[in-house]
Amino acid sequence: MVVNWHKKHADSRTFGERLADSVAMGMGSWTFIIIQSVIVVTWMILNVIGFIYHWDAYPFILLNLVFSTQAAYAAPIIMMSQNRSSERDREHAAADFRTNTEAKKEIEGLMTALHKIDVDKLDKIIELLTAKKVK
Repeated sequence: MVVNWHKKHADSRTFGERLADSVAMGMGSWTFIIIQSVIVVTWMILNVIGFIYHWDAYPFILLNLVFSTQAAYAAPIIMMSQNRSSERDREHAAADFRTNTEAKKEIEGLMTALHKIDVDKLDKIIELLTAKKVK
């Protein structure tokens, strides 16, 4: 079985790298934004109209703390995933370069062979024409 660069790269990831990629993928989705927006709106509504207990009254300092903590953890995790993505892109570019170089060598070899065939045909045609003139 032939393993391409992408499969090789995916198989070499550690648990932490897979986790960082999953977190970055999740946080960069519309699902995450919608769920987080619903939670924030619910949080604010419950604290503004809560008749008995306001666990985080306006200006929502606890909510700010939650967002700050989330950002403090999310940013480095997303950066880890982006660094891995950049590394994967560099490996992909190197693999493409190797493939293109090999293809170029093959094409040059085929062009040389075709040129030799053309030259041989022309030599035979000239030989036949010369033989007819001599007769």
